[in-house]
Amino acid sequence: MKWPWTRKPETRAENDPSWAALIPSGTTAGLPVSPGNAETISTVFSCVQSIAETIGGLPLLVYRQEANGDRARAPDYPLYRVLHDQPNERQTALEFREQLTAHVLLWGNAYAQIHADAAGNVTGLEPIHPRNVTVLQLPSGRIRYDVADPQTGQVRPLLADEVLHLKDRTDNGIVGKSRIQVAREMLGGVLAAQEHGNRAWANGARLSGVLQTPNVMTDDSIGRLATSWNAQFSGTGNSGKTAILENGLTYQQLSMSNEDAQWLQSRQFSVEEVCRIFRVPPVLVADLRHANFSNSVEMNRWFVTHTLRRWLTMWEEGCERALLGPIARTRYFIEHNTEGLLRGDPKGRADFYKEGIGDGWLLRSEVRRLENLPTIEGIDHDGQQEAA
Repeated sequence: MKWPWTRKPETRAENDPSWAALIPSGTTAGLPVSPGNAETISTVFSCVQSIAETIGGLPLLVYRQEANGDRARAPDYPLYRVLHDQPNERQTALEFREQLTAHVLLWGNAYAQIHADAAGNVTGLEPIHPRNVTVLQLPSGRIRYDVADPQTGQVRPLLADEVLHLKDRTDNGIVGKSRIQVAREMLGGVLAAQEHGNRAWANGARLSGVLQTPNVMTDDSIGRLATSWNAQFSGTGNSGKTAILENGLTYQQLSMSNEDAQWLQSRQFSVEEVCRIFRVPPVLVADLRHANFSNSVEMNRWFVTHTLRRWLTMWEEGCERALLGPIARTRYFIEHNTEGLLRGDPKGRADFYKEGIGDGWLLRSEVRRLENLPTIEGIDHDGQQEAA
């Protein structure tokens, strides 16, 4: 090395599109924003959980296309068990899909290594944390995933057909954009307001009142009084104690200042701002200011249609592309069962079923299956006789 033993700075290749998306970014509020500290914002955590746990709890099924155009579940197909029951030895299907959905929402990308048998059937899916993955576009145009071991630092390459890659909106078709990084300026302000509030609570002796005296006090006496007051009443552990005042001292309570009121309003407004990022109705993250019994069902339907549909389609199309071969895709397809989310209130379901049965496009046996009721032999035949 040459004097003064400087080392050439490390640079990333231009064909590494995932590097910039994973670096925590600073903001004008003075706080860096990353997927890790963004989740300390309760609204961010609630939005991610609302989407991730709902998708994780929905059945993700493999269907077989029959010759007559009908479709039927394919529980005998190897991939059915992986997606519906147990993708790997440590996780259930709910835990696996909840984890990968949260990764996409926070990091913009989610990865899982595909394990297959000698016949090419998928036997397992192993999640990989996005911070350990670097996506490279090779000169041939193919994609390679370099996975770093967080303990040893060793890197193992995986080819595109060995990885299930789910991504948010992308600008280059290779990696998704992290919503946390796109909205980092707004989230930085929310974190700064949150830190301001925490410091105010930790201090405890904030300017909620003033001490007054008709006597003249020296600088030394003022200092001793301040030290004594803070020692006895500062901090949350001392809140609620009774103050004993001497030498003519009186305490005057102050009302909430305009700054405090604006701080509370900014905290409420931040809930709506974060909900806009994830397109989640505020009522689903416990912001009940605009909620009532009449719009709760519609809010749930709105959530399914405008929020979940994008992520459900991402899972279905991503799994079909990565887990089904070209021949298998001509006969099999993957789809969520969302009937439970769209069932609505009991009266609405009853009217819906009644119209379907009356118009002839729904059978009574199908209604019983939708309502998880036991089968009654001949119920469809009896219903047809009554209609005649």
